[in-house]
Amino acid sequence: MQRLFLSLLICLGFTLPATAHAWWQDDWHYRKQISVDTTPQGAAINQALGRTALLVRLHTGNFTFDGVKDDGADLRFVSADDKTVFNHQIESFDPLMGMALIWVDVPKVEGGQRQDLWMYYGNQKAPATSNGQLAFDPSYTALYHFDGANGTPPRDTTAYANTALNATGASIDGVIGRALQFSGQPLMLPASPSLQQAAGGAFTFSAWLRLDQASGEQVVLARRDGPHSLLLGLNQGTPFVEIDGQRAVSSQPLNPGQWQHLAFTAEGEKITLYVNGRETANLAVAMPAFTTQLALGADLPDAGSTHQPFAGAMDELRLSKVARPATLLLADASAQGAESKLVAYGVDEEQSGFGFGSLGFLLNAVPVDAWVIILVLVAMMVQSWVIMLRKNRQVGRVSHANEVFREHFAQIGTRLEMYADDAQLSERLTHSSLWRLYLVAVKEIRTRRAQGADTSSVSAATIEAIRCSMDGVRTRENQALSSKLSTLSNAIAGGPYIGLLGTVLGIMVVFLGTAMAGDVNINAIAPGMAAALLATAMGLFVAIPALFGYNRLITRNKEVSADMRVFVDEFITRLAEMHGESQSSETAHRREHHASVPA
Repeated sequence: MQRLFLSLLICLGFTLPATAHAWWQDDWHYRKQISVDTTPQGAAINQALGRTALLVRLHTGNFTFDGVKDDGADLRFVSADDKTVFNHQIESFDPLMGMALIWVDVPKVEGGQRQDLWMYYGNQKAPATSNGQLAFDPSYTALYHFDGANGTPPRDTTAYANTALNATGASIDGVIGRALQFSGQPLMLPASPSLQQAAGGAFTFSAWLRLDQASGEQVVLARRDGPHSLLLGLNQGTPFVEIDGQRAVSSQPLNPGQWQHLAFTAEGEKITLYVNGRETANLAVAMPAFTTQLALGADLPDAGSTHQPFAGAMDELRLSKVARPATLLLADASAQGAESKLVAYGVDEEQSGFGFGSLGFLLNAVPVDAWVIILVLVAMMVQSWVIMLRKNRQVGRVSHANEVFREHFAQIGTRLEMYADDAQLSERLTHSSLWRLYLVAVKEIRTRRAQGADTSSVSAATIEAIRCSMDGVRTRENQALSSKLSTLSNAIAGGPYIGLLGTVLGIMVVFLGTAMAGDVNINAIAPGMAAALLATAMGLFVAIPALFGYNRLITRNKEVSADMRVFVDEFITRLAEMHGESQSSETAHRREHHASVPA
């Protein structure tokens, strides 16, 4: 029984939020656990990614937006040791719509592991620390989120400040926040020193594309410098990369109307093309030197090209002066989409250590009338647990004492009164029900002896009277063992019904409030429904332990009762055996007397 209650307490402990981690700083009242999961259950990435700009998507499904500043300026991202603060950039933060996009600079992401970090918030005095120049490593020479307003040149997030030279197209919803819809005119990037390309140097282009029409040869990126040219485009929807007239064509096309990730890298004398993070083509040629401007979405205006402009949209454009590893490109393609498995979100916790995401959020939604039902169930639960503990301790003491008595009684033979006056043994057997049966039987024998009866010859009627006295004691012992068990029966039968009553009342309140407000949406109904179901769960939590405890106690009580019944039969049998010889002689004498009387 003790193991049962220990298991229940452990299970109850697991339902509460973990408080093993220290708190980073007291000025921040809340935090949320975020996990980077590269295991097979997550993003399934076996190789290390190294330094990674991790996309954290917050929405009403994983974050309540309660307690955080309206602009997210109090957000801080801290490692699992609650010491190291990570750089981050807020691309967008809208608590009214319940959406936020944050890039977090994680210094090292391992392969095949689950790494935890904390997002702290809830400090209204905290200054803004969002900084894209620090959130992305300096190997990125240009990075565009396309989060600016229509008619403004896209702004470079990196410290190189390679803001576009012109504005083109329209801002639309992208795969990550906003995106740029091309209008047939190229988006020109400056010929800055950071964007210059050395001959044979390393380079990486990566972006999310949504192709609208898969027709003709469309230019995604173009750069020309004297006799050298670089083209990244689509031929009937199939990506290709072309260096000085040499072309490598992807084995996988882009599907019109879908956001897909396209990238290529240059390192040494190898150009590699990637679609959705997978290598689809390569070209054995070195990257030429470029010092000119770079065009996106169409060829350069003075190139005299017959290629068509790109018909589609672009999001999260990144240019690097290094060749990004294939593993990192795969992680970008699989983790930046809306259904990423790389990032997992835990519950929110208050500074006191009590979580209000999950269990705490549920408790906050419980109305007053449901709390009354839950408190009644808690009282029933405490009462039933106390009874089970006490009754289990009681029957344990009785069973142990009965075992000790049986060991002594096995040596008593025909000397039935041998232990009746043993004070030391009597103290040891205080809790033994068999000892009390033994004492009442010896008392009956001595009472008759004190009244002048011949105890050397005990009649059948006397033996039956002694049995009746022992049966009376046995009945009272069974009553003592069974006392309070009716309370457990009430908890088993009544707990679920009381919980169901609380659930019904809670659901009625939820639907009534929804009808009065005239607002039907899952975010308004779900918390109240979950809180209402908490009453039923509490009722089951009362009944289930009581059911197991009740059955266990009934079984043990039956075992003790069976021991008492066996002992009564054994003692009466020994009593009859001890006086059987005298009874037989008396019976034979009476038969001889009747035989000598004349008919």
